[in-house]
Amino acid sequence: MAALPLPTLAGFPPIDPASCSMRDVREAMLTFEIEALAALRFSILLTIRWSGLHDESPAQRAELRADLALLRRQYGDKIDEIAMTFGVDEAMWAKEEIERTVAVPNELTPLAVERAEAVGSEWGGETGHGL
Repeated sequence: MAALPLPTLAGFPPIDPASCSMRDVREAMLTFEIEALAALRFSILLTIRWSGLHDESPAQRAELRADLALLRRQYGDKIDEIAMTFGVDEAMWAKEEIERTVAVPNELTPLAVERAEAVGSEWGGETGHGL
């Protein structure tokens, strides 16, 4: 039995099944990286909101500011990683799309974590934060 010819488009070489698979893998990898970038952006926005609350102690606000600096550095590194892997155009498109679409809902507020001694644990009487 003779092999079937590969499909062609006028003026283009035949479509190789391996190249289709590689394109699918590349798109899946880009989607994964964009979702990671969106998660970092969401964390940045949430941390900004929480660090601006006056309910936090100065020590907690300083910790939130340090976390915010780390998140911003990771965000920039992720954009650089996308640019090096998929190209600058893809990275800039992803950054603009994320910054346009990712937002923190207004009703989302910090968790009210109870004191550790007030909450028992299901594991042998240890105390925990009740999360």
